[in-house]
Amino acid sequence: MQSIFEVGNLKSNGHYALATVHNDTVYVSGQFSIDPVTREKKFGTIEEETLQALKNVEMILGAAGSKKDQILRMTLYIPDVQLWDKVDAVYKEFFGEHKPARTVVPTNELHFGFKIEIEAIAYI
Repeated sequence: MQSIFEVGNLKSNGHYALATVHNDTVYVSGQFSIDPVTREKKFGTIEEETLQALKNVEMILGAAGSKKDQILRMTLYIPDVQLWDKVDAVYKEFFGEHKPARTVVPTNELHFGFKIEIEAIAYI
């Protein structure tokens, strides 16, 4: 088992790894819209936050030896089910023909006030 705690300037801020690799499977912890260069929180529209969080997942997968087309499953957390259509549009554009299994979970507030948190499971 391998734990990844830092990818570029993305770092885990608590008692967790950004990703864990086990038996050629990568488990990516929930990602927010954090600028991977400056580490600043990038608050914006749901579309902007979704795209940045997806790019962060992709960056972490790359460090683990995987890529977005190898994602098997994703879980997306949003504070309001009314955001689902906008999230789905960004997700569809990001993935194109690839359609990993997915769950969108409407929750209460997300940490720091973000509009989305995304986690993933992929193979290497």
